[in-house]
Formats: sequence, C-alpha cells, structure tokens
Amino acid sequence: MTAGPIHHDAAERVRFIREQLPAGGLFAGHDWRFAPTPFSLGVDLAKELDSLGRILLQFYRAVNLLYRHSLAGKQPAWIAALLDQGKPAELLELQRSAAWKNDTPRVIRPDCLLTDAGVSITELDSVPGGIGLTAWLNQAYSRASATDTTPPPPVIGGAEQMLSGFANIFGDAPRVNIVVSDEAATYRPEMEWLAGQLNQRAAGHAGQRFAVESTQFDNFVDGDAVYRFFELFDLANVPNAKQIFSLASEKKIHLTPPPKPIFEEKLLFALLWNRNLRGFWRQELGESFLSRMLKVIPYTWVIDPAPLPPHAAFPGLDLTDWQQLKTLSQRDRDLILKVSGYSEEAWGARGVYLGSDLSQADWSAAVDKAIANFGRSPYVLQRFQKPRVVAAEYFDFAANQLRPMPARVRLCPYYFVVGEGDTARAQLSGVLATICPADKKIIHGMRDAILAPCSA
Repeated sequence: MTAGPIHHDAAERVRFIREQLPAGGLFAGHDWRFAPTPFSLGVDLAKELDSLGRILLQFYRAVNLLYRHSLAGKQPAWIAALLDQGKPAELLELQRSAAWKNDTPRVIRPDCLLTDAGVSITELDSVPGGIGLTAWLNQAYSRASATDTTPPPPVIGGAEQMLSGFANIFGDAPRVNIVVSDEAATYRPEMEWLAGQLNQRAAGHAGQRFAVESTQFDNFVDGDAVYRFFELFDLANVPNAKQIFSLASEKKIHLTPPPKPIFEEKLLFALLWNRNLRGFWRQELGESFLSRMLKVIPYTWVIDPAPLPPHAAFPGLDLTDWQQLKTLSQRDRDLILKVSGYSEEAWGARGVYLGSDLSQADWSAAVDKAIANFGRSPYVLQRFQKPRVVAAEYFDFAANQLRPMPARVRLCPYYFVVGEGDTARAQLSGVLATICPADKKIIHGMRDAILAPCSA
C-alpha cells in the first residue's frame, strides 16, 4: 500500500502538535511517532471505559478489605501470606498501619489490550507513568483542532481534565511535592511539565503549589501533600521515603498512593479468579461488577510450586505440576509469564515472557525462573489475549506524508479518585493509546510506536 500526499489541514495539524513539545521533552531519551488525529474508540468502547472507573475503585476497596480480613482471621490466612511474600518487615508494618487502614491509590490506570472480544485488562498500575504525557497530548491535539478547518472529534477529557483531575486528588493542600525516584527518572520531564502547567492555573495559592522533588528533598511542611512517584521495591534508593511515611502516618502530610504493596501486585487478578473467594468478591463487588471484571480480566494463576494432590490439576490448564508448562507446544503457549510485583522487573516490558514468542529453551528457562522466585517475587501466568490488528497512520516528517501502519493497540485510561470514603469517585480524565506495529508481540512505548490521545 502506498501512502498518498497528506491533506493540507492534517499536515499543518501534526506539525503544530509536534511544535507544542516542551523544550525539555516529556520522556528522557525517548520519542515516538505522531498521528494526525486522536485514536477513535467509538461510542460504545468510550462508554465502557468511562464506567470502568467505578468498578476498579470498588475492586481496590475490596482488595484492601480482603487483605485486612485475612490478617484478622475473617478470611483464609494464605491470602495475606501470599501477598506478603518477599516483603521486608518494615514495609509490611506500614501496610498494616491504622494510618492507611482504608486508603487506596488515587490514580488508577489499567493496561487494556484492544482485542476482537473487546478490551482485556492485563494489569493495574497504581504508580503509573504517562500522566503528564496524556495531559500534554490532550492539550496539544485540542489546541490543534481549535484552528483546524476540519477538526477531528474532541479528545476524551478535553484539553484540561487530565490537569484538573490530577490536581483534585490533593484536595486543598497548599503545596504538592511530586517525589520522583532515580528509577522513575525517565518520567521526570513529563511531571515537571505537568507541575508547571498546574502552577499557572493555581489561583489562590501563594508561590508554586506543585513542585517536582528528588529523593533527597526533606523540606516538608505540615499540610503538604506528597505524590509518591517511586515503587516500594526501590525504597533503599529513596532516602526521604522514611521521613515521608513517618510524617504521613502522623497525619502531618497527605500521601498518595499509600505505602501498601498489595496494590502493586499483579497476582490480585489470580485472587479474583480463585473459586474459593467467589463469595467474597460477589458480596463486595456485587454480581454486576464481578461479571464485568471477569469479562475483561484474563484468567490468571500464581506460579506456586507447592505440589498438588496426584488427582488434582490447575483449573483451565489440565496441568498437575508447573514443570509441565515447559512441555507445551508453541501453539499451546498463548500464555504470559510475568513477575507479580515488588521487583525491579515488575514494570515496563521487563520480566514479561510470551510463551508463543519464545523457543522451547527460552520458555523453559522462564518457567524455571518463575518457579524459583516464588518465595521472593512470585510470578503469575496469564492467558494472552492477542490484540486485534487495526489500521493506523502516522506522519513521516522527512517524506512529508502519512504512512499507513497495521497496528495493535494498548489503551491506558486514567482515573483520578476525588473525595473521601464512600463519597469518593473515580473520574475518567483521558485515555492514552500506544499503537505499535502489528508484528510486535508485546505492546509498550517503543520508538516506532504512535502515542495518541483518544476520542469517542
């Protein structure tokens, strides 16, 4: 297929969008391809994503309750034991502290693959990157459309909702410190841009309300809010974490997300699918929410090497021992192995193994690694829902024309939780589409991917 000349309006639009990039960029050392228009979800999918925030917030609340009840003996003890595996005692003490008894993350971002059957949520990220990027994309594409003679449909959240949604999770805190670790340094530019934009809009606040700080910063003031942009596995490299957690536990500052590693575990999906817990999930989620969750979340297993009785098998797999995973043919290996959490390999595309894309030897090595790591960093096995191929296009600036690209898509909706207790609501404020070439098996923000906001 040969791309023709680009329409004049689209050419001007995409150049205008690229020119809006801040001088320091948005991702350190990374760039991407630009689409001339937002990625269209269609009305039905847009409505589905809009309604999903309520369900995911309730899921987080139920997870929190399940863990607490497991510790208290109201649910089986194995649940807390599984979630606590490999965590240091001081982190577990924080997680169990009364200071954060009912706290859940105030930013919820699922990773959703666009499949023939709809969306498939592969994981939830409670410390997500991309907030500033999505806010910038929404703003840039909205501004480009404002002067376009043939504007595309408006982006979900418009130009401002990502900004206002993030700001609103901090209530009336006079100052918000966004503490970014060295591990997350790639995302520092987008957070600096975000803070700058919010400071321009912070009417009624003296000075700069939002500031991006390093892990050395220690000048916290009573009443401050802190956004924790560092993973809990990385606390040894975050010198001010202890001070942050101490001040927050004393209610001198407000902290989100809370220091609760349960919300950074992918094995939560395995607990959702566990038949022994079906009654709990039905009670806490309700039949409708539970049905929605099971529809969009692929079956997930924990790679626990404990032996099964000789007459038993893992549900849905007909395997009686995890070693038997190695014997599956490549055709039968539409399965993903990935570390659950509390590991430097638990984010990005690291620590992820797609069975159908690996040789027998490499797949066997991944299975051995997963089994061996159970006591330290458990792995999960998940059915791989193959993303469907869609027609996409990006602008080739060198050739001054659109290039068609058969592609697969990951959608990342951003929900900001505003309010307290039962009155808290999760608001969809924007959706980031990561559009990768169709021959890429695992979708992430690679150099030859298109990053675009979404419209309905």
